[in-house]
Amino acid sequence: MMAFSSPLSSSSSSRLSFSSSNPKYPKSRPRGRTLLALPSLTTASVDGTTLAVLGGGSVAALAAVLSLADPEKRRRLQAEEVGGGDKEVVREYFNNSGFQRWKKIYGDGDDVNRVQLDIRLGHSKTVENVMKMLKDEGSLEGVTVCDAGCGTGSLSIPLAKEGAVVSASDISAAMVAEAEALARSESESLPVMPKFEVRDLESLEGKYETVVCLDVLIHYPQGKAEEMIGHLASLAEKRLILSFAPKTFYYDLLKRVGELFPGPSKATRAYLHAEGDVERALKKAGWKIRKRGLVATQFYFARLVEAVPA
Repeated sequence: MMAFSSPLSSSSSSRLSFSSSNPKYPKSRPRGRTLLALPSLTTASVDGTTLAVLGGGSVAALAAVLSLADPEKRRRLQAEEVGGGDKEVVREYFNNSGFQRWKKIYGDGDDVNRVQLDIRLGHSKTVENVMKMLKDEGSLEGVTVCDAGCGTGSLSIPLAKEGAVVSASDISAAMVAEAEALARSESESLPVMPKFEVRDLESLEGKYETVVCLDVLIHYPQGKAEEMIGHLASLAEKRLILSFAPKTFYYDLLKRVGELFPGPSKATRAYLHAEGDVERALKKAGWKIRKRGLVATQFYFARLVEAVPA
């Protein structure tokens, strides 16, 4: 679940491009006196304190200010409150305040602010492009799909409508309950009802023709993310689709600035991942990237990759 301020655009229009070569990220910030809204960085919302950064010297100045912050202390306190590490914080968050916030973002109601609406657009474009990837190979009828980290079913339900046999899971019981309720409300248009269950990535098992994991790796540090990519690859037979928040100098700076302004609600830690690291983890597991793209709105961005056995 990705909610960052993107330097790629000052509008909320989404873009996705795929290429067979390794795409290049912007190596420098946008030129000119561009106004960038940098909301408090959380994996759940960016509607808290907003910092407006202007002009050429701002990036260097912000980098210096970062040394004065102590986001690690805040994270330790969060973990202590729930009696565990990152995973326990994520579970607690998305079963409580995070669930309420993301339920609104993933839904279609009008009770969202401009930032949340933009994030909704970004996520929906990610789902749309995943569906296109999958349908490009032909009919999904009878295809077994594991939707790892299904949230409220925004991918699972469209997959089921196409006839896919979907096994969907999430670490949050609240998310799973919501996904089941939404699926039941559309049961007449679902040839096969998705199977929803409460599971974290580590406990997933079985074999599926396709495994999809969207906006979940943001909750895993690099070492753990590599393990999870290997585990997800072991479940997939033909195809593995991942989305993650890409790590570049500029995006990383935006993330660290956001940590200076934690906002009014508790949130989970956000981890960015370099595309090269993800590609190496896939290669280690015996897979290779076949398609790649970037979904970017003003407050949401996600690198999307489709991998197949090497």
